[in-house]
Amino acid sequence: MAKSEPDRVAALQAEVRQMKEAMASHAVVDQAIGMVVALGRITPDRGWQVLKDVSQHTNIKLRNIAELILIWGRRGDIPADVRAALEDALDRYGPTQVPGSEEE
Repeated sequence: MAKSEPDRVAALQAEVRQMKEAMASHAVVDQAIGMVVALGRITPDRGWQVLKDVSQHTNIKLRNIAELILIWGRRGDIPADVRAALEDALDRYGPTQVPGSEEE
């Protein structure tokens, strides 16, 4: 059975809404990865792993972890359990060799 015009419009509007939410979420996660990369002196791939690791160990959605990290960057506060998980993950995934350091 073919969808009616109003049903198709509603479905497209829902799809557009989901895509906008996904784009916003992606930007937040990318910014948090950047902070983790700078903080931990790790690669972006490892920054992604750190975020996933923190999310899994705290049972908090990855997007929410990213938001907490961005808030931490602005205000300097982060929940103790998230901070502990972040420190543990950074210990596991970093730091990597800093370009230009004498240890090369």
